[in-house]
Amino acid sequence: MSDVENKVIIVTGSSKGIGKETAILLGENGAKVIVNHSNSEEQANDTVATIIKNGGDAIAIKADVSDREQVTMLFDKAIEAYGKIDVLVNNAGTMISKKLKDTTQEDFTKQFDVNVRGIFNTLQEADSKLADNGIIINFSSSTTKLMLPTYSIYSATKAAVEQMTRVFSKEIGRGISVNALAPGATETKLFLDGKSQEQIDKLSSMNAFNRLAKPMDIAKVVLFLASDDSKWISGQVIGANGALV
Repeated sequence: MSDVENKVIIVTGSSKGIGKETAILLGENGAKVIVNHSNSEEQANDTVATIIKNGGDAIAIKADVSDREQVTMLFDKAIEAYGKIDVLVNNAGTMISKKLKDTTQEDFTKQFDVNVRGIFNTLQEADSKLADNGIIINFSSSTTKLMLPTYSIYSATKAAVEQMTRVFSKEIGRGISVNALAPGATETKLFLDGKSQEQIDKLSSMNAFNRLAKPMDIAKVVLFLASDDSKWISGQVIGANGALV
């Protein structure tokens, strides 16, 4: 079992979806979890309550990752509560699926602000505030390797995340590893919204297991990457997509 006991872990966007399952799993394995959300207080509190009910330790902190001052506050409150931060899981993200010609300026800005600027902000904070020998896991997406219509801008944001991950892994030093995790199609509200059953069936059939990933499939990979067992992996993009690509 991957050991994260007593590690202090920030999981951004962990009030629902993959982030929620990840936070709960990390808590079950002994981590002290900071459940971050931007506007889902009730769901974040529910995640914290689940972790505590399972014998874990967690707090919720509201912060919009696209706002640098709020990110600074997130890190400072986490350190105030637990004395350190060992692992940063950059899970927060947004997806707007439209053909490029139909994408508005607002659609473009929102995705780049959350998906790219959000990680830029947290990485800048982590550079000085993450503990020595810490771990950073940035969420990318397997859409970066697929030419799926309606995903051009979303995929572009995740390609930017992958490149920042590679370069930052060589910049940060202090024994800190930095990787990106690229899930495939996963059964979350964010992913399922607006998709027909036909689209879901088609996407399910594209991987080797003929199903969508469950959030827990991805959370288990995060658990491994958050442990010291993964320390010799750094600067990499790890696909968790059932042989989709």
